[in-house]
Amino acid sequence: MILSVSRRTDIPNYYSDWFIARIKEGFLYVRNPMNAHQISRIDLSPEVVDCIVFWTKNPANMIEKLGDLQKYMYYFQFTLTGYGKDVEPNLPNKREELIPTFIRLSEKIGKERVIWRYDPILISKRYTIDYHLKAFEEIASNLADYTEKVVISFVDLYSKAQRNTRELDIKQITNEEMIELAMEMAQIASKYNLIIETCAEQINLSEVGIQHGSCIDKKLIERLLGCKLIAEKDKNQREECGCFESVEVGTYNTCLNGCKYCYANFNNSKVEENVKLYKRDSALLCGNISSDDRITERKVKSLKNNQMSFLEQLF
Repeated sequence: MILSVSRRTDIPNYYSDWFIARIKEGFLYVRNPMNAHQISRIDLSPEVVDCIVFWTKNPANMIEKLGDLQKYMYYFQFTLTGYGKDVEPNLPNKREELIPTFIRLSEKIGKERVIWRYDPILISKRYTIDYHLKAFEEIASNLADYTEKVVISFVDLYSKAQRNTRELDIKQITNEEMIELAMEMAQIASKYNLIIETCAEQINLSEVGIQHGSCIDKKLIERLLGCKLIAEKDKNQREECGCFESVEVGTYNTCLNGCKYCYANFNNSKVEENVKLYKRDSALLCGNISSDDRITERKVKSLKNNQMSFLEQLF
């Protein structure tokens, strides 16, 4: 099993104490967002968790706790953009805090295990194509020795996020503009010896040197583990998404980053309400279990292919 921690909220930033407590306890609960009374119990034993993929905009609170994950393989998807507090209001200064945090994390666990995300890319009067190119190059120059790959994507204005982005006056980006921006980003990435990929994009940018990527990356995980995985594409994600199957442990409307473009927070009052329910020692993130809830054990298993090939057996 690959554990996704988390597409729905920034667990490393705000709930690392809870997650480490659950690792020590050996299980956690996840409420089904499509069926409020259905809760899954997820086994977190190292025997079934092949890899943990962390998604975060600030893992500073997590770094000193990584010793508690010695029995697990993991890597980080670290989003680091050039936006100001009008777009990402609750994040610390990028130059003074987040770039140094990225470097510190990379030095601790290795650059192959920290993926830089410059996404989502939105275009407005303030955040022009030229602005993005300057910000992208500045960050790339700082992170070149501390990561192997950068992932980009263009903003998708989901209906739930549109009301939060109205004040930003976001411009609809054309395919021509996407290609122009992507081509120059690819050139910058190449300058700093970085692989560049897209995340869940329909547009084909292979002609400018950018391939479709996988955030839950089977090849990377196999490389980190030193063995093959028996895994399929994640059927719960969009068709354009290249991610492989994983178990998501987060909860919508619990992230305190406050990013205006976020699809996982669509009601600020609900976020405030949920955060008040947070308890470090609860098996459920930001919630209580009622008499109407039904808890079932989710069947999970290791995806490792431990069988040797015929040639391996011969030699």
